[in-house]
Amino acid sequence: MHIHSLERWRHDHNFNVDTSEGERRTRLVVLLTAVMMVVEIAAGYLFGSMALLADGWHMGTHVAALAISLFAYRYARQNAENPRFSFGTGKVTALGGFASAISLAMVALLMGVESVERLIAPETIRFNQAILVAVVGLAVNLLSAWLLHGGAAAHHHHHDDHHHGHPHHHDQNLRAAYLHVIADALTSVLAIIALFAGKYFDWIWMDALMGIVGAVLITRWSIGLLKDTSAVLLDSVPSDEIGRRITDAIEGESDNRIVDLHIWQLGPGSYGVIVSLVTHEPRDPEHYKALIRHIHALGHVTVEVTGCEGEACIMPPRQQRH
Repeated sequence: MHIHSLERWRHDHNFNVDTSEGERRTRLVVLLTAVMMVVEIAAGYLFGSMALLADGWHMGTHVAALAISLFAYRYARQNAENPRFSFGTGKVTALGGFASAISLAMVALLMGVESVERLIAPETIRFNQAILVAVVGLAVNLLSAWLLHGGAAAHHHHHDDHHHGHPHHHDQNLRAAYLHVIADALTSVLAIIALFAGKYFDWIWMDALMGIVGAVLITRWSIGLLKDTSAVLLDSVPSDEIGRRITDAIEGESDNRIVDLHIWQLGPGSYGVIVSLVTHEPRDPEHYKALIRHIHALGHVTVEVTGCEGEACIMPPRQQRH
């Protein structure tokens, strides 16, 4: 053998994007939310407010979900070079988002059950103190949402040419954390509205009704997140746009025809592609890889070329893609 090292032909299997900003922001939000959770639960017991207690325990479940997000970031980073992960650890963040979405759905279910119970048997509330704590809770949630949205916006801006404006290609771990905080902010707003209605109009039932409304909205968010993350985990084909661009680039040259095309998501904004093509003028696979190199979102590309020889091999017309 004249080849002493194969390093020159090896390629990196780690297709993760830089999630350090998302991790840093999520860590800060976990700290803020955990402190507010303790304050709300203590205030709920002190002032006899079921609304505050519910909001506090609700925050507690979100602290757990955000901790899942942090674990996902750390695990992905620590195993970035682990050869056991064939295509890197990009999907770990989708797994974290999926786990968080399930916990969101559980929170919504518990909120719904508790709200129905309070509709049947209303609790006596010390409104002034409860409203004050609920307002502070809302302020903490809005600050947390701003921190996480800033991370998501920076992530989107950095990878804008990869995504072409499709939000489901973003860091789904960061999106899950953001949804948890928004859900918290929503429940705080609903609690404040309900507490004011109870204080000034004696509408105690408003507290329970707002809980049910919040549960329905949170359920809708969790279902959307479950759909997006499960699509990544199950290697669902992403948007038609990438497939169309690959086909146009390869079939636009010579008489190349793609006979098999596999596209799947490796991580946020990074895709794996396997292309099988037939042509009368076969060339080196690197030639075809160069044809699609301008599509920046492609992290791992495999090309299989089959030469088509003889008069019997008649190329079919190009498929029209709309």
